[in-house]
Amino acid sequence: MESLLVEPLVGRPKDPVANLEKRISLLEDENQKLHRRLSLVTQRLAEAEGRDPQLALDELIQQLQESELERLRKEQLLLAAEAKAKKADDKKRKKPKRGHGPRPQEALPVVEETFELPDEQAECTVCGGHLVPLGEQFEESEDIHVVERRYVKRLLRRRKYRCQCNACVVTAPSPPRVIPGGRYSPDFCLQVAADKWLDHIPLERQVRIMERQGLIVGSQTLFDQAHALAELLRPIYDRLGELVLEAPVLHADETRWPRLDKKANSNWTVWTRTTPEIAHYSILASKSRSAADTIFAGYRGVIVADGYQVYESLVRDGPDLDLVNCWAHVRRKFADLRENFPRQCAEVLTLIRELYDVEEKIKGPFPGDADAQSQRLKLRKEASAPLLEKIKVWASTVGALPRSELGKSVRYMLKRWKALSRFLEDGRIPLDNNAAERSLRGPVVGRKVHYGSKSKKGTEVAAIFYTLFETAKLCGVEPVGYVREAMNRALHHRPVILPQELVEAPSGSAN
Repeated sequence: MESLLVEPLVGRPKDPVANLEKRISLLEDENQKLHRRLSLVTQRLAEAEGRDPQLALDELIQQLQESELERLRKEQLLLAAEAKAKKADDKKRKKPKRGHGPRPQEALPVVEETFELPDEQAECTVCGGHLVPLGEQFEESEDIHVVERRYVKRLLRRRKYRCQCNACVVTAPSPPRVIPGGRYSPDFCLQVAADKWLDHIPLERQVRIMERQGLIVGSQTLFDQAHALAELLRPIYDRLGELVLEAPVLHADETRWPRLDKKANSNWTVWTRTTPEIAHYSILASKSRSAADTIFAGYRGVIVADGYQVYESLVRDGPDLDLVNCWAHVRRKFADLRENFPRQCAEVLTLIRELYDVEEKIKGPFPGDADAQSQRLKLRKEASAPLLEKIKVWASTVGALPRSELGKSVRYMLKRWKALSRFLEDGRIPLDNNAAERSLRGPVVGRKVHYGSKSKKGTEVAAIFYTLFETAKLCGVEPVGYVREAMNRALHHRPVILPQELVEAPSGSAN
């Protein structure tokens, strides 16, 4: 009689799943052999007893099926009981906490407040005696509280001094004012500017907030304070404008800025010139070539921009200027057409995504030091150049109709192919112009909230504060803290300080 044992696997696979599948297969084979033996024994026994072998075999099969069904039913009942028990057990278990939990809030100052037991509750619940403090023992907890902003009228008392000779009387100096002899403190002026050009609270809304705190003031008064502070800080604005034109690679972009006076028949334009450490803004009367000549006068280097024709004209006529176009704009055009041209757009979008994947292999801030730039340039020539060839082949073979939206997007890309390929030659040149678009977010949000400016003076104030606040953010410096430091230096006639210098000397208030 054959052995019914499963032989150990020889050279069994290391994969446990494959090992288990092999064993199941062998067990099924043995099970079939047992069924055949049982059928043969049943038929022979029926013949010996004088019964019909086929009827005996049918009865055996029916018994086996009933036995299998009963086994399956018991297994289902057992599984259901186990599932019910597991569900009940899960309910008993404490659910894990979600989220990040309470933040430490280490930057907040700690204010200690002691709570005493009211006299009517200072009675023992056992003997009725009077409760007294238990030494210096406290039960401590914490909460986050808000101290509402307050406006106060300070009485400034300047002491007078005299000499024993009675020939000299001197009065202690008054604190400096943004407007000499003015009524509002420098911190008040700074808060007005930060509320509008950093947090985008219109002046009229600030007037209502101040009125709730008991301060009655007009929006024109608030603007006058902000304008005086902007003029005090103008040397920093001008210096940043000079530095931005010394950068070898410069991002440029522009957007509409509404003109709110009743005589207006056109809008102003916000122009931005951006580097990794500076965001400089100018609000001019137009977005024409003459405005571009003003913005980029004297610049020699690489301008990264979108497909606006003014930049192409500027570079074509200007000496020592080079234009780089933006792959993000190209990608956006094909991404907008995915619904109508899914197959064609998917192909080119995948290739553009691979271009960005190559860029992400160089870690750290862009453009990095000389070593990072060298590695980036080498990687671009090895990996990005073949991808550009694939994109160009795709553009030549996609077969888009010239007047279709896909055809127009392909022509947009091919027309600017040289400027789009320029990044292969210099590790300092980025793949897109997203830095300039990011720098315009502040003015764009401000435009949506307070709608623009009523006068040329208003555009100059907006440009100065946007430049100082956004540049500080690029440098990783707290914007209001930086402008306060710059304001105090200017009020005390000390040298101006740039946000980049405040990063290097965070104490910054000594010299």
